[in-house]
Amino acid sequence: QVQLVESGGGLVQAGGSLRLSCVVSGRTFSNFVMGWFRQAPGAEREFVAAITWSGGNTAYADSLKGRFTISRDNAKNTVYLQMNSLKPEDTAVYYCAADISLPTRIRVTVSEYDYWGQGTQVTVSS
Repeated sequence: QVQLVESGGGLVQAGGSLRLSCVVSGRTFSNFVMGWFRQAPGAEREFVAAITWSGGNTAYADSLKGRFTISRDNAKNTVYLQMNSLKPEDTAVYYCAADISLPTRIRVTVSEYDYWGQGTQVTVSS
C-alpha cells in the first residue's frame, strides 16, 4: 500500500507563486515515477508534470513549460511542484500520483498511474 499526501495549496493572486509538496509512504519511493495532475471544476483531470525516479528526466504539459518546475527529494520521500506566474486558469485541485510500473519512463495518462493523493486546492484570483 502506498500513501500520498499533498500540501501547499491555497489562495494566491495572479502572478504569485506556490510550492506544492507530496510526501509518499508505504513503499520504496525511489522506484516510482511521480506525477502531478490537476482538475478544474467541470473539466477532466489533466497532466501537469512528471519526474523519473532519479530526477534526471522530467516532462511538462506544453502550456505550463517555463512556469512550473517539478523536483523530488528521495531522501525525504517527497516530490515538489513549484508554480510561478500563476494565472486564474491554473485554479484547480492538484493531485500527485505514483506510477510504479516503469521507473525510468514518464507517462502522461491518468489511467497509467497507480496511486493518488487526496488533492490540494489551488485558487488563483485575478
